[in-house]
Order: sequence, then C-alpha cells, then structure tokens
Amino acid sequence: MDDTPGRTPATLHPLRAAARETGFTLSCEERTGNLLAVLAAARPGGRILELGTGVGEGTAWLLSGMDGASSLVTVELDPAVQAVARRQLGADPRVTFAATDGGDWLEAYDGEPFDLVFADTWPGKFTHLGRALELVAPGGTYLIDDLFPQPGWPEDHAVSVERLLAELEEREDFRSVRLGWASGLLMAVRSG
Repeated sequence: MDDTPGRTPATLHPLRAAARETGFTLSCEERTGNLLAVLAAARPGGRILELGTGVGEGTAWLLSGMDGASSLVTVELDPAVQAVARRQLGADPRVTFAATDGGDWLEAYDGEPFDLVFADTWPGKFTHLGRALELVAPGGTYLIDDLFPQPGWPEDHAVSVERLLAELEEREDFRSVRLGWASGLLMAVRSG
C-alpha cells in the first residue's frame, strides 16, 4: 500500500518553493501533514494549536482539514520564517499567528483548551510538556513528530525522546500510541 497523500493543500507547492528559497529544511513531512488534515477534519468547530509554524506547511495541512467554524493558533519563534506562512495563509480568517517563543506562549496562555495540539518544535514536546498537555481538552488529541533521529539534531535528541516517551506512557490521563513511520510520531488522547 502506498501511503503518499492523494490530495494536498493548494498552498503547499508555493510554501515548499519558499522553503527551498529560504533554506528552511524542517517542514512537516507530508504523511504527517495528511494525518494532521484528518485529525482537524475529525473536529468540526475545533480549536487547534500548532507549536512551530515554520514556513507553514503543517499549517496548510491543518487548514485543509478544518471546517469553517474551526480555529487555529500557530506559534513560531522565528518571525522571518513565519512571514512565509503569513504571506501564503494569512488571509484565512481561521488562523492566528503568534511570533514568539513557544515556551513563553504556553506559559502566558490563559484561554480555553484545544481539541488538537500539534507540537512540532521543542516547546510543548521536550520542554513545557506538562503545560502543553494541560491545554488539551478532554477527548482532545496531542500529536508530536520528529522522534526519529534527524540530520543536525542535537546529540542528546535520542535521550530526550526516550525521556519524553516514558513520561507520556506513565500518564494515566492520556492514552498514547507510537507511530513508527514518517519522522516518528506519537499521538495521545486525553481520557478525562
């Protein structure tokens, strides 16, 4: 079976071209993106949080699955990188961009929880994990990627991944599954 997505967001090609032009190499893998679109589609009127906008490829996938009543907040540390996403996707009223450190954003946020939290950067995954999980609504989904070794990752990445997986598996308020494909994923659903 070929698991290459059969349908991609129309905005994906210009975002990929912009990523190449700017030298940005950490974009969302397309199988992960397809899963994001499906998870967003499963939550009509859903509230979604993306930690790590990058140039917006994951954002594009999320928007492609969302209905008109859904909303997305996407957070990125590097405003120059996020500017690519803003140019391509900023006209969509369902998305709000925050250019700030993800950890700072998580600590300062005091709004409603989210139906889907996608942590595609260190804050919300390797740091500030507890805070990110607090923001998942009951029955909501927490998704992380990039758990397989990647070129250029810090030497302690594998140790960080093992610690993260152990911490998530110990939590009784989340049920999780490891997905050994794409860049290495873990999906967890808040049980109560």
